[in-house]
Amino acid sequence: MKPSVDEYATFSPTGDALVLASVGSPAERRLLDDWLDEQRDKHPDARIEVLELPDGDPPGAVLARLVELLEADEDRSVVPSRVFWIPGGLPTRSKVVSFLSGRDTYRPPTALQRRILKRDPARARVVAGEPAKVSELRRQWSDTTVAENPREFAHFVLRRASLAIERVELRLLGPEYKSPRLVKPEMLASARFREGLEKIPDATVDKAGEMLDELSTGWSRFSVDLIPSLGRAIFSRGFDPNIDYDRSQVESMRKALETHPAVLLFSHRSYLDGVIVPVAMQENRLPPVHTFAGINLSFGAMGPLMRHSGVIFIRRRLDDPLYKYVLRQFVGYIVEKRFNLSWSIEGTRSRTGKMLPPKLGLLAYVADAYLDGRSDDILLQPVSISFDQLHETAEYAAYARGGEKTPEGLSWMYNFIKAQGDRNYGKIYVRFPEAVSMREYLGEPHGTMTTEEDAKRLALQKMAFEVAWRILRATPVNASALVSALLLTSRGLALTLDQLHHTLQDSLDYLERKQTPMTNSALRLRTPEGVRAAVDALSNRHPVTRVDGGREPVWLIAPEDEHEAAFYRNTLIDAFLETSIVDLALAHAARVDGDRLEAFWSQAMRLRDLLKFDFYFADSAAFRTHVAEEMSWLARNRETGAPSDGASDWEDDVAAGPDCIAEMLQKKRPVVAGALLRPFFEAYAIVANVLRDAPADIDEKELTRRALGVGNQYVAQGRVRSNESVSALLFATARQVCADRRLLEPAADLADRRAAFRQELRDILEDMSTVETVSRQQFMARESRRRSAAE
Repeated sequence: MKPSVDEYATFSPTGDALVLASVGSPAERRLLDDWLDEQRDKHPDARIEVLELPDGDPPGAVLARLVELLEADEDRSVVPSRVFWIPGGLPTRSKVVSFLSGRDTYRPPTALQRRILKRDPARARVVAGEPAKVSELRRQWSDTTVAENPREFAHFVLRRASLAIERVELRLLGPEYKSPRLVKPEMLASARFREGLEKIPDATVDKAGEMLDELSTGWSRFSVDLIPSLGRAIFSRGFDPNIDYDRSQVESMRKALETHPAVLLFSHRSYLDGVIVPVAMQENRLPPVHTFAGINLSFGAMGPLMRHSGVIFIRRRLDDPLYKYVLRQFVGYIVEKRFNLSWSIEGTRSRTGKMLPPKLGLLAYVADAYLDGRSDDILLQPVSISFDQLHETAEYAAYARGGEKTPEGLSWMYNFIKAQGDRNYGKIYVRFPEAVSMREYLGEPHGTMTTEEDAKRLALQKMAFEVAWRILRATPVNASALVSALLLTSRGLALTLDQLHHTLQDSLDYLERKQTPMTNSALRLRTPEGVRAAVDALSNRHPVTRVDGGREPVWLIAPEDEHEAAFYRNTLIDAFLETSIVDLALAHAARVDGDRLEAFWSQAMRLRDLLKFDFYFADSAAFRTHVAEEMSWLARNRETGAPSDGASDWEDDVAAGPDCIAEMLQKKRPVVAGALLRPFFEAYAIVANVLRDAPADIDEKELTRRALGVGNQYVAQGRVRSNESVSALLFATARQVCADRRLLEPAADLADRRAAFRQELRDILEDMSTVETVSRQQFMARESRRRSAAE
């Protein structure tokens, strides 16, 4: 329960007191006079002196008077006070105008204040900040600033007074209203900041101040209320307005944020992600976040709108030493004051549905702040944002076919918001898995930045990887992904409701066994009614096509919709990645001679290495443990389902030869490597084929152009299974694989190594065909049993 305002309206001076009273109107002056009379009555032995401070920067005469009063008595207590207006209604038009102009709309216009108080005297109260002696303030000033003259000390006292009042008001309003308000004056007066500034050639305080103006946000209390409301209005046009949370995760994060600053690193599938994060923080009464964005977005009305939303605009080019220094110090100030930052860990939207590699640029600035001793720890808070459906998948399909990105602008924004109302896109899911501690990876803060750069970068990579890993593990699998994955395996052939329903059960069993989080829509796939709801939501070529008019409706994914369906399918691959590699490693072990168990493990590790640019994996030791667990579970379930003696059972089965391995594959549930991984290996194979007669140093754009051409030829000839393998997005990671194998640089044996790579991929695709044959046989066996039961 919140304390009443009156608890913050008194103070107990131990001696003389200097009250710094912020006054902005006659109505507020009257309230302060009444409050001061009350304080004098309560403390008749104390001498209470008052200095009235107008709104904004104090004029010279007021500042001179403050200097005199501060020098008069070092033992005097300084007590800040001002009128706190309890939030109330203003006309919408006035709110919007005040918001865009940056005015504090929590304080009613002067012309309305008397009328408001006459109607409702409880709307305003006087609050007082914690007193501090002049001697204590002077010591803080000397320790933290350049401490040049008494007028600067007076400015320091005013800043401290403002912060003291802010703390009181935040206890009344809630942590969601916490935001930095004195960034520029605090930083420019800092001794630490000035010391570093002197080391940069041609740097001046004025230039640094201009850069801070460019970086500083304009969070106001009203924008804390308004921006989430606008965000909700945007996504509620097409989504369920109630975001799906894991409440235990929210409460754990709330507790963590009480003690340490955090960087919220979110997964990025949609432009809506930047809208959803502030909504999630506000409606869970969590502190607002400050999000980084490119300064190119600060145009027209967008600039003030986004700045008042807590957006920090940064330049795309960081080649100015002064700007890099100011940005680093700005980040340090934000975390030192325990404000929270946020950005996408992937750096940009994933156009394929799967998670992109983490970006380390801004994270390095936060690490510098920690190592500089600005905080005893900084939390990297993973944030998983996922959707049942997205309208942006059509745009991503165009990129996959080689299309160019549409430039952002006002017309683009209008069309984006308008598109949210096209249809019902389902629910939005936000998860906050356990945060990653910077202290755990970087050790104790050093204060002198002595950490070796290579060691720091390695630690940053490990931290970022762990954040991404936790996001993946927390993201719930939804029905859209499961249905899309299944229909993509049929290669354009339609399935009935019963066929969809019984085929999905193996995957659901697997996800439950692995304790993978699932949405309610996925859990409802246990019933035919839940399957029907899922395919109906995806119908009308979003991306499923429903065919009516026969004995019963059937559903399929048309070739031209495969790229959109692949986006949904790709969101769940990580949940099935290890079992898919088991499928392929078993098929490989069955066809080779020699030590088949060794062949199984070698192929599993080889596949892990091949796919490392497309997916996240546990470290090598953990990966082997996970694969062994998959195989042990398979061994336990081959006969009666009872537990086996352990690893030796499945190892003996693999070593026994092709027939036993084939039996293992037939018993395995699910067998999904073909459904999930074929497009990636086919994309690699297309690029490998292009490299057969390509220059050693072929550039990325030319390689993609040739691959699209060859890929389209192979689709027409039936040499690849689906359109989704022909994707500029998949060719980008295929190129990374080739670069990692040094297939894009001149060498005497380049042609031989490129040929070996092509053969390696042909062998994997051969194993893929074996796995797909097993999957089809399982499907037909289920169909036969279903039909027999129906008869």
